Amino acid sequence: MTKDNKQNHSTDGENWIYSEGVRDHFFSPKNVLYDEANYAADGVGTVGSPECGDVMYVWIKVDKKTGRIKECKWRTFGCASAIASASMMSVMATENGGMDLKTAQNLKPQQIVERLGGLPDRKFHCSVLGHKALRNAVLNYLEYAK
Repeated sequence: MTKDNKQNHSTDGENWIYSEGVRDHFFSPKNVLYDEANYAADGVGTVGSPECGDVMYVWIKVDKKTGRIKECKWRTFGCASAIASASMMSVMATENGGMDLKTAQNLKPQQIVERLGGLPDRKFHCSVLGHKALRNAVLNYLEYAK
Protein backbone atom coordinates (compact mmCIF):
# COMPACT_ATOMS: atom_id res chain seq x y z
CA MET A 1 0.00 0.00 0.00
CA THR A 2 1.39 3.35 -0.95
CA LYS A 3 1.41 6.33 1.33
CA ASP A 4 -1.37 7.89 -0.79
CA ASN A 5 -3.56 4.79 -0.48
CA LYS A 6 -2.97 4.68 3.24
CA GLN A 7 -3.91 8.33 3.52
CA ASN A 8 -7.11 7.83 1.53
CA HIS A 9 -8.19 5.04 3.87
CA SER A 10 -7.20 6.83 7.05
CA THR A 11 -9.55 7.05 10.01
CA ASP A 12 -7.84 10.12 11.42
CA GLY A 13 -10.47 12.29 9.79
CA GLU A 14 -8.08 14.33 7.66
CA ASN A 15 -9.36 12.82 4.41
CA TRP A 16 -12.87 12.12 5.61
CA ILE A 17 -15.30 12.05 2.67
CA TYR A 18 -18.40 12.46 4.83
CA SER A 19 -20.02 15.51 6.38
CA GLU A 20 -19.08 16.78 9.83
CA GLY A 21 -22.40 15.43 11.11
CA VAL A 22 -21.56 11.92 9.93
CA ARG A 23 -18.07 12.23 11.35
CA ASP A 24 -19.42 13.30 14.76
CA HIS A 25 -22.01 10.52 14.96
CA PHE A 26 -19.61 7.86 13.66
CA PHE A 27 -16.69 8.67 15.95
CA SER A 28 -18.94 9.54 18.93
CA PRO A 29 -22.24 7.70 18.44
CA LYS A 30 -25.11 8.69 20.70
CA ASN A 31 -27.48 6.32 22.54
CA VAL A 32 -25.77 3.02 21.68
CA LEU A 33 -27.00 0.10 23.77
CA TYR A 34 -24.30 -2.41 24.62
CA ASP A 35 -26.18 -4.57 27.13
CA GLU A 36 -29.74 -5.22 26.05
CA ALA A 37 -30.10 -8.04 28.60
CA ASN A 38 -30.27 -5.43 31.38
CA TYR A 39 -32.45 -2.92 29.51
CA ALA A 40 -36.22 -2.94 29.91
CA ALA A 41 -37.57 -1.57 26.64
CA ASP A 42 -41.18 -0.80 25.87
CA GLY A 43 -40.70 -1.63 22.19
CA VAL A 44 -38.04 -3.44 20.17
CA GLY A 45 -37.41 -3.26 16.44
CA THR A 46 -35.06 -5.21 14.22
CA VAL A 47 -34.28 -4.78 10.54
CA GLY A 48 -31.84 -6.59 8.29
CA SER A 49 -30.14 -9.92 8.37
CA PRO A 50 -27.24 -11.02 10.58
CA GLU A 51 -26.26 -13.45 7.81
CA CYS A 52 -25.44 -10.65 5.36
CA GLY A 53 -24.06 -8.28 8.00
CA ASP A 54 -26.50 -5.38 7.78
CA VAL A 55 -28.66 -5.52 10.88
CA MET A 56 -30.10 -2.82 13.12
CA TYR A 57 -31.67 -3.15 16.54
CA VAL A 58 -33.67 -0.35 18.18
CA TRP A 59 -35.09 -0.27 21.71
CA ILE A 60 -37.49 2.46 22.82
CA LYS A 61 -39.03 3.60 26.08
CA VAL A 62 -42.26 5.55 25.81
CA ASP A 63 -43.75 8.06 28.23
CA LYS A 64 -47.20 6.51 28.71
CA LYS A 65 -48.78 9.87 29.62
CA THR A 66 -47.59 11.82 26.59
CA GLY A 67 -47.12 9.02 24.05
CA ARG A 68 -43.64 10.34 23.28
CA ILE A 69 -40.39 8.44 22.97
CA LYS A 70 -38.30 9.22 26.05
CA GLU A 71 -35.40 6.90 25.22
CA CYS A 72 -34.20 5.44 21.94
CA LYS A 73 -31.26 3.04 22.07
CA TRP A 74 -29.77 1.17 19.15
CA ARG A 75 -27.02 -1.10 17.93
CA THR A 76 -26.00 -1.89 14.39
CA PHE A 77 -23.36 -3.81 12.58
CA GLY A 78 -22.52 -1.74 9.56
CA CYS A 79 -20.52 1.01 7.95
CA ALA A 80 -19.93 4.61 9.04
CA SER A 81 -23.11 5.71 7.28
CA ALA A 82 -25.27 3.13 9.07
CA ILE A 83 -23.76 3.96 12.46
CA ALA A 84 -24.07 7.72 11.98
CA SER A 85 -27.63 7.39 10.67
CA ALA A 86 -28.71 5.26 13.64
CA SER A 87 -27.08 7.67 16.06
CA MET A 88 -28.79 10.69 14.47
CA MET A 89 -32.12 8.84 14.33
CA SER A 90 -31.90 8.19 18.08
CA VAL A 91 -31.20 11.86 18.76
CA MET A 92 -34.10 12.96 16.56
CA ALA A 93 -36.46 10.49 18.26
CA THR A 94 -35.73 11.84 21.75
CA GLU A 95 -34.96 15.55 21.37
CA ASN A 96 -37.38 18.29 22.41
CA GLY A 97 -39.36 16.04 24.72
CA GLY A 98 -39.37 13.09 22.34
CA MET A 99 -41.17 12.30 19.10
CA ASP A 100 -44.77 11.28 19.30
CA LEU A 101 -45.33 7.75 18.03
CA LYS A 102 -47.04 8.79 14.80
CA THR A 103 -44.17 11.10 13.85
CA ALA A 104 -41.66 8.34 14.68
CA GLN A 105 -43.54 5.91 12.43
CA ASN A 106 -43.39 8.42 9.59
CA LEU A 107 -39.73 9.42 9.96
CA LYS A 108 -38.05 9.32 6.55
CA PRO A 109 -34.43 8.46 5.80
CA GLN A 110 -34.15 11.77 3.91
CA GLN A 111 -34.81 13.60 7.19
CA ILE A 112 -32.00 11.69 8.90
CA VAL A 113 -29.59 12.32 6.02
CA GLU A 114 -30.47 16.01 5.99
CA ARG A 115 -29.71 16.32 9.71
CA LEU A 116 -26.37 14.58 9.15
CA GLY A 117 -25.44 17.09 6.46
CA GLY A 118 -25.73 14.53 3.66
CA LEU A 119 -24.40 11.14 2.69
CA PRO A 120 -22.74 10.00 -0.54
CA ASP A 121 -25.44 8.74 -2.93
CA ARG A 122 -24.06 5.21 -2.84
CA LYS A 123 -24.46 5.18 0.97
CA PHE A 124 -28.04 6.49 1.16
CA HIS A 125 -29.39 2.95 1.64
CA CYS A 126 -27.57 2.82 5.00
CA SER A 127 -29.89 5.48 6.40
CA VAL A 128 -32.91 3.28 5.70
CA LEU A 129 -32.08 0.77 8.44
CA GLY A 130 -32.58 3.22 11.31
CA HIS A 131 -35.98 4.55 10.37
CA LYS A 132 -37.28 1.05 9.60
CA ALA A 133 -36.04 -0.35 12.91
CA LEU A 134 -37.58 2.62 14.75
CA ARG A 135 -40.88 2.02 12.97
CA ASN A 136 -40.74 -1.66 13.97
CA ALA A 137 -40.02 -0.73 17.61
CA VAL A 138 -43.04 1.60 17.65
CA LEU A 139 -45.24 -1.10 16.10
CA ASN A 140 -43.95 -3.58 18.69
CA TYR A 141 -44.79 -1.13 21.47
CA LEU A 142 -48.28 -0.46 20.12
CA GLU A 143 -48.98 -4.16 19.76
CA TYR A 144 -48.24 -4.85 23.42
CA ALA A 145 -49.48 -1.55 24.89
CA LYS A 146 -53.12 -2.45 24.25
